[in-house]
Amino acid sequence: MDQEFIDITYPTSSALPKWPGSIGIKITQQMQLPLHTNNLTSIEIDCHLGTHLDAPAHFIEGGKTVDQLDLIKCIGQTYVAEIYGKKNITYSDLEEANIPLTCKRLLLKTDNQTYWQKKISEFQEDFCSIDITGVQWVIEKKIELIGIDYLSIQRFHDSIAVHQKLLKNEIVIVETLNLEQVKQGWYYLICLPVNLKGLEGAPVRAILKKYNDEK
Repeated sequence: MDQEFIDITYPTSSALPKWPGSIGIKITQQMQLPLHTNNLTSIEIDCHLGTHLDAPAHFIEGGKTVDQLDLIKCIGQTYVAEIYGKKNITYSDLEEANIPLTCKRLLLKTDNQTYWQKKISEFQEDFCSIDITGVQWVIEKKIELIGIDYLSIQRFHDSIAVHQKLLKNEIVIVETLNLEQVKQGWYYLICLPVNLKGLEGAPVRAILKKYNDEK
């Protein structure tokens, strides 16, 4: 293995696209040098802005919250699969993607990359995601974490069934991943949420370390 780490977290700022109706982030400078003895800033933020994860409580009544997650699901060997030309990733698409059978953490790099390459900050409704059949594939393969490179794992106009089924099976969902510098293959993932007690989601700082050897 080499020692290269890739930060796959988007910098959190008001420039990020936000879900319709979201407050995004509001930053207030409470104190500022040189007028005060120090800089002091407060923030009001949507827990699902930018690179973040969803805990079961996001869509499951009584589901686990961020502070109750098994963090081992967020750390370890991870496969990044490049799937292009699909707006709605299905069971068949995942079957045909040659994802290794040993994969327990899966990140999807998709045509959503176009939005980031063009620096589009306005929310795009027609983003790439997975459908309910794709969820069934994820469950059958015993995937413990799935991530994608836009704001949601499910389509904008779909029902909440995709989120519900993943989270009911306690599969961690990571959204708005920065995969621009990442190529298909095996990595070691560290993706730790802010330890927000009792909440359904949290920002994460996610990094990958590339494996040179095949798994």
